[in-house]
Formats: sequence, structure tokens, C-alpha cells
Amino acid sequence: MVEHRHRLLRGRAAEVVLAAGVTLAVTATGGCAGGGSDDRSPAEAASVVRGAADVLTRTGSARARTAMEMATGGTRVTIRGEGGVDFKKRMGQLLVLLPADVKGEDEHRPITELLVPGALYMKNRGAGVPADKWVRIDTTTLADGNLVTGGATDPLIAAELLRAAQEVTYVGETEVAGTKVRHYRGTTDIGRAAVSASAETRGALAAAAKGFSKDTVPFDAYLDEEGRLRKVRHRFTYVNNGVIDVSSTTLLYGFGTPVTVVLPASGDIYAGKIAD
Repeated sequence: MVEHRHRLLRGRAAEVVLAAGVTLAVTATGGCAGGGSDDRSPAEAASVVRGAADVLTRTGSARARTAMEMATGGTRVTIRGEGGVDFKKRMGQLLVLLPADVKGEDEHRPITELLVPGALYMKNRGAGVPADKWVRIDTTTLADGNLVTGGATDPLIAAELLRAAQEVTYVGETEVAGTKVRHYRGTTDIGRAAVSASAETRGALAAAAKGFSKDTVPFDAYLDEEGRLRKVRHRFTYVNNGVIDVSSTTLLYGFGTPVTVVLPASGDIYAGKIAD
């Protein structure tokens, strides 16, 4: 059986390790909101943000960039990913780039991740897994529901988290990748989001609601004029041998771009033990 605690930080240089239930880090890609006004009431603003996942489903698909920054014990680690998501089929694929070591040398090949309901597939996982094999992790058994385990928050789950948005305020108009957007800020509740989430993501979010030290998650969401989520940043607090602060950012663009996800054959999935 695959162990559910694979480490993403190793040694004093904080080497990154992919771990089921261990937090990875996320860069929060910036964006100050500018001026502007919105005539929506706080309740209407919350409704718009809560509906972001449904808008993405109607849109169909998008390209995605992710960034995760983790801070613990004075060390910061950043992990980046890029790929695409089919919001209708609830499937996605990311290429996750682990940071170089302190000497500036690459220490890990990029990890290919396949995101499907209830599972995360990883290739080039390392830790004793043959290079031509995949690792499959049941995300409903992870203490974090794969919000941070894979080094990138599943873009679909990132949007589903907003279903429980509360205390939403409108910050102003700004731009994300050259597109005018409205910036909203608020908090969401993982447990409440799990109740409202689609059937495909409910199990992972329910697991996360039990694993995080705080159910309340601050967020910044940026929606375009069509109500499509262009960027969202969540800030998680996780406890694993100390408090770990994680900032996870998802950037969506290229809406409508076809996304093809091919799951590995059963014979290509590694069934052995993953080394620490």
C-alpha cells in the first residue's frame, strides 16, 4: 500500500517531498486591486463568488497555472504547476515543478499529476517509485483532501471551496493577465463547502474539513465580466510537526481549450512501498 505520509520537505534545505497529508508550499502570485465600485450588496457579492464553480462547469475547460508557498520554521518553499482542467468531466492534468536545492541544482524531475474525482495520480514521484510507474492516492483518505498534498490545489476543488464563501467584500477592479476583473475578498469554511460541493469533490473536502487545524480559510477571488474565476488565492493553516502556513494560488486562462486526460493502465500503477 502507498503510504499516505510522503514528505515534501527534506533536510535542512527543506527539500520538497510530495506527501499525503503533508503540506506543500504555494506562491501567491500578486495582484493589487485597483479602484472601482460595485453596486452589488455584500449578499449579492457572496452569491457571485459562491457561483464561480458552476460558471466554470458551464464554461467547460481552461488552462491553469498553480503556485504553492509553504512557510514553516523560517523556511519557505515554492512549488509551481501548469496544465489544464476539464470542469465538465471533473478531470485535469498538471506538470508540477519542484524547486531546486539550495545549490541551485535541480533535484527532482517534474511530476506529472492527473486529477480525477477521488484520486490523484503522480508520475516521477520519486522516493523509490520506478520512473515508468504511477502512484495512485485516494484523496478522500488524505488529511488535507489534496488541497496541498500534491503541491497544487486541484483547480476544481479550489473553485468548489468558494461555495461556502462568507463575509465577502468587494475590493475593486484590477487586471489579471491583461483581463479586467473584479476582486473579492472573504473567508470560506471547508466543512460547509463540502456539504455544498459537487458529488465528485465532496469526499475530498469532507476529509480536509477533518484534517486542517482551522476550517475557516481566507481567500481572494478575481472574476471577469462573465463571472469566470480567473484567479483565486487560499491561505491554509496546517499542523504537521508544527504549524505550517500555506498560500495556494490558481490562475485560469485559455477558457475552452480542450483538455485530454488519459488514466494509466492498472499495470502501470506502482503497488509497492514508498520510501521516506
